[in-house]
Amino acid sequence: MGSHSHEVTDAILETLKRASSGLKEADVRFALAGGCAAYARGAAPSLHDVDFVLPVEDVPLALEALGKLGFETVKPPEDWLVKAFDEGRLVDLIFSICDHPITPELLKRAEPMKTSAVILPVLEATDLVISWLLPFSEHTCDYGSLLPQVRALREQVDWNRVAAVVQDSPYASTFLTLLGRLDVIPGSLDASGDRAWP
Repeated sequence: MGSHSHEVTDAILETLKRASSGLKEADVRFALAGGCAAYARGAAPSLHDVDFVLPVEDVPLALEALGKLGFETVKPPEDWLVKAFDEGRLVDLIFSICDHPITPELLKRAEPMKTSAVILPVLEATDLVISWLLPFSEHTCDYGSLLPQVRALREQVDWNRVAAVVQDSPYASTFLTLLGRLDVIPGSLDASGDRAWP
């Protein structure tokens, strides 16, 4: 990783620290998701922005908390997230993933982990992988960038639960087949388990 990549990573982690501290102080219910969550769980840094998941009811409180810290907050046309910018660095506040609203149950499964010198709730590894696979579609189907992150987390994930939740998505199911062929995960999965998510 070049020095520029280090600078980008350091800047994103600083934004992560500021944002998460502000959300915690405001009693927002949230968990870290995306590349930063993978990094917290041991994957190599691939950090372009900060992703938090939170219930939709907590969005106004979260925007207010980040606004007080000097973040520029934006409500984009998409109906599943809002955005905040810290000197150009993006923080996504995600309240729904593929029509699955973020629930208190999902947040209860999150695990407190140390990330960038702060302890904050990080999405449970199985939920994290599901959150990456469910949005796969004809237009967003980048298996290559996800492979290293999934490989790093494979021991932490309940792959049968992933298979059960994503089995209706041909794009996600194909990715699981690919992982099996590459010996990243067991070749045969039982997708008959708990399909409820989140």
